[in-house]
Amino acid sequence: MVKLNKIYTKTGDDGTTGLGSGARRKKYDLRVDSYGTVDEANACIGMARLHTAEDTKLDAALMRIQNDLFDLGADLSCPDTGEKLDYEPLRIIESQVTRLENDIDLFNAKLDPLRSFILPGGSPAAAALHLARTVARRAERLIVELADKPNEPVNSATIKYMNRVSDFLFVASRVVNENGKSDILWVPGKNR
Repeated sequence: MVKLNKIYTKTGDDGTTGLGSGARRKKYDLRVDSYGTVDEANACIGMARLHTAEDTKLDAALMRIQNDLFDLGADLSCPDTGEKLDYEPLRIIESQVTRLENDIDLFNAKLDPLRSFILPGGSPAAAALHLARTVARRAERLIVELADKPNEPVNSATIKYMNRVSDFLFVASRVVNENGKSDILWVPGKNR
């Protein structure tokens, strides 16, 4: 159970932050940047949800993703170094990835196949979901970079999950654009 009575602790005043294991890292550390960018993607989804409340199924799926992204941040903030901890760290698991894949398939089934790339926009909800998608992609790139570093363990399910999040957000952007009818298609070379 998380309990936050005091919001400022002053422990980060030296430019470091605590990982879930208790280890301290610089605030610009790649691991901290990774889970910080996951948090940013989560905030973008929260903003997008201001426009998706009427579609209860889509909004519920977005809320599940937001909760999972907190799990994912917790996973990243406590790398599995083999060190004994006083608690069992939270980890993203394959069933979360599978559930997200099922949601993608469910919402994508309503959409016509694409014949062009889509420009971000159409409706306020779609624009917000596209922004969330791009931040999720950045988070994924950072997590992959972190996983490639020696002595920086990363749960492989976090990479899969972040990859699916951006896919889901793309599909969701089309759903809120009248199931793709209001998508803005890219026209290659249109303004030459």
